Amino acid sequence: MFMRSLAAIAVAALAATVLAQEGPELGVEATPDEVAEWEISIEPDGEGLPPGSGTAIEGKPVYTLYCFSCHGVEGQGQLNDVLVGGHGTLDGPAPLKTVGSFWPYAPVVFDYIRRTMPYQQPQSLSDDQIYALTAYLLYLNGIIAEDEAMNAQTLPEVRMPNRDGFILAYPPPEDE
Repeated sequence: MFMRSLAAIAVAALAATVLAQEGPELGVEATPDEVAEWEISIEPDGEGLPPGSGTAIEGKPVYTLYCFSCHGVEGQGQLNDVLVGGHGTLDGPAPLKTVGSFWPYAPVVFDYIRRTMPYQQPQSLSDDQIYALTAYLLYLNGIIAEDEAMNAQTLPEVRMPNRDGFILAYPPPEDE
């Protein structure tokens, strides 16, 4: 019995050693290049937007290919969230939070698409495709013209309908 217990302990120790070696390498410091790969944040003012460009006209086929199956025809919703409409519903009993009714800054739309879409393959779209998708969603919500190009200069200039609809949880102190 003692030998079996000793053998079981030895096997467990060996397995733990092997698993530790094949683990996620916790505690290993990331290199600057590894950090740079993940630092893709886009600020609300557009800081961090990459080069590229796209229009709603270019975005429609990208939407059809990558977004339609979850978000339906022209963003009207299907399996996942509705992306279009909802204007005037935020202060009602059933607010519809869409790109056009809820999101306060257009660069944040780009950032969200870039990080998370398409759902099955996040971060697989090119920057031009993301600009085009962002333009298409802004167009469907009546915010920009169909042929208006979105890029690092024009996207931060887009005035979203709900830009002033948020209250800062911790507002800056007032000057005396």
